[in-house]
Amino acid sequence: MRSSQRRRLWQWGLVMMLLLFGAVCCAAPLSNAISAYIALQTSAQADGGIAEGGSAADIPPRMLAAYNKAVHLVGRHVPACQGMRWPILAGIAKVESNHANGRTIADNGDIRPKIYGVILNGSGAGGNRTVFLDTDDGRWDGTAAGERAVGPFQFLPSTWKSVGKDAGGDSIADPHNADDAALGAAVYLCGKGRDLTQRSQLKAAILQYNHSGEYLSNVLGWIDQYTAATKGPDLKNVSGKARAVIEAALSQRGVPYSWGGGTASGPSTGTCCSPSGKSGASIKGYDCAGLTLYAYAQAGIRLPRTAAAQAGAGQRIPARLGARALRPGDLVFYADAPGRDATIYHVGIYLGSGQMVNAARPGTVVRLDAVDAMSGFAGGARLV
Repeated sequence: MRSSQRRRLWQWGLVMMLLLFGAVCCAAPLSNAISAYIALQTSAQADGGIAEGGSAADIPPRMLAAYNKAVHLVGRHVPACQGMRWPILAGIAKVESNHANGRTIADNGDIRPKIYGVILNGSGAGGNRTVFLDTDDGRWDGTAAGERAVGPFQFLPSTWKSVGKDAGGDSIADPHNADDAALGAAVYLCGKGRDLTQRSQLKAAILQYNHSGEYLSNVLGWIDQYTAATKGPDLKNVSGKARAVIEAALSQRGVPYSWGGGTASGPSTGTCCSPSGKSGASIKGYDCAGLTLYAYAQAGIRLPRTAAAQAGAGQRIPARLGARALRPGDLVFYADAPGRDATIYHVGIYLGSGQMVNAARPGTVVRLDAVDAMSGFAGGARLV
């Protein structure tokens, strides 16, 4: 749930409304580079399109599917490439376009509205002072006045001409299509056959994308974060009911978020509608409280249905103690007004090492996320 939506709920001021809506849960030289990183940031701020920050849970499922598809297809185009992984593509796309968040991504991968950087005409906008003459007559970048980077991976049309690939089977390699763009980025990063398991070659690939030390550090940081999110947590010191709860929750990774979805027996279709207007009526999955309800049921523990009500179960762990007071298997809560449990809007299951199993919001799936990925930390509850 977005902060602005949560503020509106608070302004409504009715506890019953909060329980109904909030507690159920939110639920370098660019001469031959693809990237116009700084230029894209400038244009994004101008039109309010691309937000900063985020976590693995912020990758739209359709974009994540495109990254995985590219990993499977890149060997057809660069057989000698080794070590291509979805976190590499996600790291690039996070920095270039924030995974096209805020855009609509169709089933076939087409992204609308299209993502454009500023025109690279040497004007100084976005830090660019080099003139890039038009190479595509505006076909991809929408203007014949010069070049500008396009799509979720921010290709220059001149570079797309050499690396663009059709991943969707429609015989068109389109940089504004998630599948095509991800595959083109994979081909470009692979070069003539890099081994991306080697840190030095991974760095070389990223610097080819944008020859900037700051850019390199930024992308590597996201790659490392996404890589960590793909690994299972260390449960060697977790036993008993806490382990049963965590293993049950982890077994549901990849199940779609569904507003109002989830029972003690597993995923279910949800209801209409979340505060953002999203319906779970046709989606079989979980909202946050539905996931915790299911996981604890597998350990023989019955929980109430809403996140706010679940805060009354077990030993309450105050927010003032911080996340360090949490133990694996604890519930972890988030509220509009921490300290007032009636305003709790979200719940997850703590894993340890600052991570939780999370059913974050409509459009995502059950996955691991950092405890600080959501706002309004409101402590936890210990039942196991």
